[in-house]
Amino acid sequence: MNTACQAMEASSPPEIPQLKVEGTQLVNESGDAVVLRGVSYGWHNWWPRFYNKESVQWLKEDWGVDVVRAAMGIHFKEKRRTYNAHPKKAVEIISKVIDGAIESGIYVIIDFHSHHLELDLAKTFFAEMATKYGEYPNVIYEIYNEPIHDSWEEVKAYSEEVIAVIRAIDPDNVILVGNPHWDQDLHIVADNQIEGVSNIMYTLHYYAATHGDYLRERGDYALSKGAPLFISESAGMEATGDGPMDYEKWKVWQDWAEERKISWITWSISDKNETCSFLNRSASSKGKWEERDLKESGKSTRSILRKKAGLE
Repeated sequence: MNTACQAMEASSPPEIPQLKVEGTQLVNESGDAVVLRGVSYGWHNWWPRFYNKESVQWLKEDWGVDVVRAAMGIHFKEKRRTYNAHPKKAVEIISKVIDGAIESGIYVIIDFHSHHLELDLAKTFFAEMATKYGEYPNVIYEIYNEPIHDSWEEVKAYSEEVIAVIRAIDPDNVILVGNPHWDQDLHIVADNQIEGVSNIMYTLHYYAATHGDYLRERGDYALSKGAPLFISESAGMEATGDGPMDYEKWKVWQDWAEERKISWITWSISDKNETCSFLNRSASSKGKWEERDLKESGKSTRSILRKKAGLE
């Protein structure tokens, strides 16, 4: 083998199964059920310091994740680095996590982290992402984080347009579709699903101390109607992201997801003074976090992930 070939081989990312959706289940190329478990980075515009390949590698090796979520903030009252204000900078920041996930051989969710319809921005962004990353089986597209006031009819129409943009470039990577009221109106989605496209799933978001049986019942109804689900954001405290951890209710949610082989993501890699932020200010930007660097939610999430990955 010549030097050029050796260099090319050395730079090739680890092989990873191409995922697809069969019925309500995420599966690999052999049709075996796949359950992804991982964490979401916090809004890129507030916590860009954690967006790097070293932190991704640490999360894979020490936490046992097989998926991470790059949450690209679209707009906020504080416009610094948001995608609508500084698109090139935003893409530059999240690409470090995407590239890191590909290098590490894990999956990565490219999350359009918006609470309002932004059709033109989304079409521009996902055309760029599909062109840049569509060849990699690691990539999952999340096209609308959490609709709040938009109806399902509006979100569905938006999603159909954005999906068409992605599919014109990337015919097969999985796409996650949001739904109204912070991804909780799955009963409405179930009765009016997107048709004519493959490899899409609908997102469910929960915070265990706030969301209970009613949301799991909606999830079960959606599954009974053939709507595939992916929990792309969740945690063990209140929906505010604060308040005490409710381990009993969180365990109910975890068991529910595992029994149904639903993939899940926990929120978030950030160092804000709130319960749902995993890290203290002492935490290095590039991983190698010690016990003192982790908040309660970080310690518990890490332990759960390590057990699922067979690391403890």
